[in-house]
Amino acid sequence: MKTIKFAVVGTGWVAGEYIKAISSLPDAELYAIVSENKQRAYEKLATYQLQAKVLSEYETAVRDPNIDAVVLCSTPDKRVDQMVAAAQNGKHIVIEKPLAMNREDLRRIQEASEKWPVHSVASFVLRWNHSFQNTRALIQDDAIGRPFLVNVDYWHHVGPQYGQFRWSKTRESGGSSMLSAGCHAVDAIRFFAGDITEVTAYSCSTWHQSDYEFDPNAVAIFKLKNGGVGKISSSLECKTPYRFNVHILGEKGAIMNNQLFTHKLPGQTDFATIPTILPDSGDVAHHPFTQEIEDFIMTLRNQTSSLCSMEDACKSMEACFAIDESIKSGKPVKLP
Repeated sequence: MKTIKFAVVGTGWVAGEYIKAISSLPDAELYAIVSENKQRAYEKLATYQLQAKVLSEYETAVRDPNIDAVVLCSTPDKRVDQMVAAAQNGKHIVIEKPLAMNREDLRRIQEASEKWPVHSVASFVLRWNHSFQNTRALIQDDAIGRPFLVNVDYWHHVGPQYGQFRWSKTRESGGSSMLSAGCHAVDAIRFFAGDITEVTAYSCSTWHQSDYEFDPNAVAIFKLKNGGVGKISSSLECKTPYRFNVHILGEKGAIMNNQLFTHKLPGQTDFATIPTILPDSGDVAHHPFTQEIEDFIMTLRNQTSSLCSMEDACKSMEACFAIDESIKSGKPVKLP
């Protein structure tokens, strides 16, 4: 069975997790790291005691016939052009979120995917979290019936303690509370309850003095295609430990994070707790990148869709843009 050879683009915090994930799998190989700062790339390799090529030019990577797939964890301003170039050169793609910073660039991604179809996975990485997997399986097994009210919270104080803060706090590279990180909560709503048809949203600042160039706090209310409603909150300047709350009311039961109340247990008198790994840390080392890459490789070999294909992820991004549009206009926004 052919080993899948990867080039990881970028040397930031999340790039290290992809490097660890790839190097831990028997049918994957870290073939190259792509970075304009070659010294940082060599330091990354030394950290994990690995050997790989170091390339300073992205074009060299996508034209290298030995490379099967690229992992795009570069900054958002470069990601769209890199995705298009990878598809054009027949490279399979792992792409970090946000996929794009505006609808025009998202359309470029969609058009490139249609014109040069390659295998892809978008890194809404919490889809591979164990608690997320349990919740999804329970819903698909009719444990709570149709989800009619879904609430998801993304609370994470992203400040100077994170290296990315130097660019993620800006309107150009961070974009908004949703584009910077709250998009994980938007994607979670879709993962559990299906597509969103309409959005109404609001945002606010935290303090008079803030380094953020946009409101770091936002709340959105959704109409769902299944007839239900959803709500998300996203805060990047909260004075609280990291929290990712998932509360779902269904016609036949309810789920609160890893707690279940279901019609399938007729003698149940209170929520039952399911021991599992919760999405309860902002540390990327806690996130299931290994499972994401495993899924990517397996679906690539089987020629099936990954758990978060580019097409599906674009729908979550559309909802994020609709949230920001509603915040700006003060009006509801319908999704296609």
